[in-house]
Amino acid sequence: MSRLEIYSPEGLRLDGRRWNELRRFESSINTHPHASDGSSYLEQGNNKIITLVKGPKEPNLRSQLDPNKATLKVTTNITQFSKFERSKSSHKNERRVLEIQTALVRTFEKAIMLHIYPRTVIDIEIHVLQQDGGIMGSLINGITLALVDAGIAMWEYISGISIGLYDTTPLLDINSLEENAMSSVTLGVVGKSEKLSLLLVEDKIPLDRLENVLAIGIAGAHRIRDLMDQELRKHAQKRVKNALNV
Repeated sequence: MSRLEIYSPEGLRLDGRRWNELRRFESSINTHPHASDGSSYLEQGNNKIITLVKGPKEPNLRSQLDPNKATLKVTTNITQFSKFERSKSSHKNERRVLEIQTALVRTFEKAIMLHIYPRTVIDIEIHVLQQDGGIMGSLINGITLALVDAGIAMWEYISGISIGLYDTTPLLDINSLEENAMSSVTLGVVGKSEKLSLLLVEDKIPLDRLENVLAIGIAGAHRIRDLMDQELRKHAQKRVKNALNV
């Protein structure tokens, strides 16, 4: 298999995975208990993300106050050393970051029970330490974990995943080399259902292939949901154990 061969005739990808295999997925919650109400640290492949949730709290500005529901605010800090090639421009005004923030707010506005927390604001801070493709899906997973840690009521988990289409073969959970070489779709899947809270299509994908790509993506997102659920239950058991020992 040549170094730049995205998908070999033997059915192997650049990192040795099969077409339907996820990258390494490791997560932990309550990583910054003194700095936030809920926090998570996520490693999905070589993506490394810290997420902090502050709130629900009283807003600083009256313009942020909504008498019927909470206001959701997302800020994303992509560090300049997160890629192999450093970016020379400031990230705060980059259009890509603003697009990510808008998409994340729209995704989680439907997932969080905002009507329970009127006249408040929920701040979500994301710090991307390292990125290696499929970043949007990783951000969604990090936010879901941090929101649950903060005790904020949600209808269901939202699990994120990116799928690429190489020729006619869909590849699950793509890295940056694969992302640059093919068209890709990012999904935000609601729980164990087939409902989507996010469908982000970066490039053109043939319509007759889209259904297959979505089906594989939804199945992969369900596996990620199970991995997140395992981590949250493990942490909950640890908390209960500590409370009983006190």
